[in-house]
Amino acid sequence: MSNESPRHSVSVAGVTVREDGRILAIRRADNGTWEAPGGVLELDEDPQTGVIREVFEETGVTVRVNELTGVYKNMKLGVVALVFRCERVAGTERTSAETTAVDWLTPDEVQDHMTEVFAVRVLDALDGNGPHVRSHDGRHLIPAG
Repeated sequence: MSNESPRHSVSVAGVTVREDGRILAIRRADNGTWEAPGGVLELDEDPQTGVIREVFEETGVTVRVNELTGVYKNMKLGVVALVFRCERVAGTERTSAETTAVDWLTPDEVQDHMTEVFAVRVLDALDGNGPHVRSHDGRHLIPAG
């Protein structure tokens, strides 16, 4: 057994909800999947600052971070994602080097466009019952316990 501590990567994502209930979403340039904007947290960055930076970098939208809505762990990769509900404060949507599309999706469109593990993050942020804590294998949720 190694003396090294297990290493985890921490990512953040912002579920930005517009006044009409639509959710800000991106299509990633690297793999074509739809997700809430987000990414890996910098070592010297607090989670809220990371969310603001990632959402702006990927979409051109400036957000205010509200509450933590969920914690999600990819058990295969050791990635822990902190998801926050956000509100738009400024900016105009645009793509970036990391995104091929930026759109405001309805909750039904979220379920149609996103894989289970990314759709649940958005839907959890909308239900007001968080924060949720879930694990997954990269594609599917793993039941607790």
